[in-house]
Amino acid sequence: MARINSNIPSLIAQQNLRQANENLGLRLERLSTGLRINKGADDPAGLIISERLRSEIEGIEQGIKNTERASNVIATTEGSLAEVSDLLNSIKALVVEASNTGAFSLEEIRANQRAIDSAIDSITRISNTSSFAGLKLLNGELGYRLSGVDDSKILKTQINGANFLQRTDIQVDVEVVGSAQQGQLFLRTDFSSNPPFAGTGTDGVLASTVTIEIAGPEGVDVLTFVSGQDVNDILTAINARSTKTGIEAELAGGDVSSGVRFFTSEFGAGALASVKKLSGGEEWTTHRLPNDAPPSSLDWTDATTFTAADSDNGKDVVALVNGALATGNGLELSLRSSDLDVEFLLEETFATTVSTANAETFHITGGGALYQIGPNVEPATEINLGIQSIAASRIGGTLLTNALGANEVQFLSSLRTGEYNSLESSRNRQSFTGASKILDQAIDEIATLRGRLGAFERNTLQTNARSLQAGLENLTAAESTIRDADFARETSELTRAQVLTSSSTTVLATANAQAQNVLQLLG
Repeated sequence: MARINSNIPSLIAQQNLRQANENLGLRLERLSTGLRINKGADDPAGLIISERLRSEIEGIEQGIKNTERASNVIATTEGSLAEVSDLLNSIKALVVEASNTGAFSLEEIRANQRAIDSAIDSITRISNTSSFAGLKLLNGELGYRLSGVDDSKILKTQINGANFLQRTDIQVDVEVVGSAQQGQLFLRTDFSSNPPFAGTGTDGVLASTVTIEIAGPEGVDVLTFVSGQDVNDILTAINARSTKTGIEAELAGGDVSSGVRFFTSEFGAGALASVKKLSGGEEWTTHRLPNDAPPSSLDWTDATTFTAADSDNGKDVVALVNGALATGNGLELSLRSSDLDVEFLLEETFATTVSTANAETFHITGGGALYQIGPNVEPATEINLGIQSIAASRIGGTLLTNALGANEVQFLSSLRTGEYNSLESSRNRQSFTGASKILDQAIDEIATLRGRLGAFERNTLQTNARSLQAGLENLTAAESTIRDADFARETSELTRAQVLTSSSTTVLATANAQAQNVLQLLG
């Protein structure tokens, strides 16, 4: 049947040519961009998934950059701390050298003091000038801000880490639930009523010669007291050697009939008080209190309040910090959790008083160094780290006796010329001992800070970077599978589209030419 108004073969050829051209354009687009999905119509579901993957990839890439920058900050900080550590070690050598007063002149000691002053100034200068891209690292700018700390109860407060979790303020509650204790022993001196000298002895006066060995945290010494010697002479002799032994003595109740209390200068489980009788002294028997009772519970008329012993250990403070059991070490307290990492030095009365009314509360109001090391801004990927000031007035804090005889926390700055622990101090031997203790504490603090930063870099930053890199590789592969063009396939499809376009064009020309055959019927 021959028709000229409708050329169905031509319409079919046109439709196929249009499809072939569209397919050819699609292949050319994919090959020119390298992407299988260039617009939503190419693959709506695939576009949604790939865009989500792209977002995650961007977040991971930035997380890796953030981690690397944090590592750079830590490395810069650690480099400055290494210099401070060297300076502290040099000061320690100068103090030990100057303490050899039998071989060093006053001029040499003064020269050492000038070198110490210079080193202390350098430490403070490093604290003030260490920076990274304008960010001060060691002047306390990256430390935490505190409010409401009672310095009469908590002598030192160190916040190493605090996770605010969208809070603007963290309340910290410290409640002592177990008293810190010294190692302590008691000697009965009411000889007028104490067997075997009841009625014949004199309170506070030895009836026979005795030789004892005193051993404490600092060392051991042997003393001999002769018959007729007064208790006060015993106290004087023992206290004169307290720096050598770590053991002090006092009247247990204020008078010679109340007995003598021997106790360690330090608190804690490592504070051992030992007073052993080596010979003589039939009346010399030391006692300890059962169940770590307080000294006030001692009653020489009630045998249940004491038990014979020649040694006794102290106890570490036991306390709750925000309801969690903290680790005690003498008067020191520490808690390390995912939300709070703190260290305290407690005042003696506070650490030895167990009472809910004795609890101390303060607030962390801000500060710290916040590192965002994950692909998303969320608490799980945030690390909050505190880096305290290392100025000479802030490190080496040690509880020592001041010029007035009271205990106070003294710092590295007290080693400067004219200060209490300087080498030229009139309190020569005491200043050497105090300086040495402060330096040991400062060296420990810097070493601990370096170790803490090193652990953060190694165990957190480096592992985080490797983890993010692995995630980046896998997500990139997944995104590529969905969105990238397969060039081998697209090239093949391009060839097919080119052939179909050419053949469709030829067929369309043929179909259009068929209508002209009708003219032959007209003769």
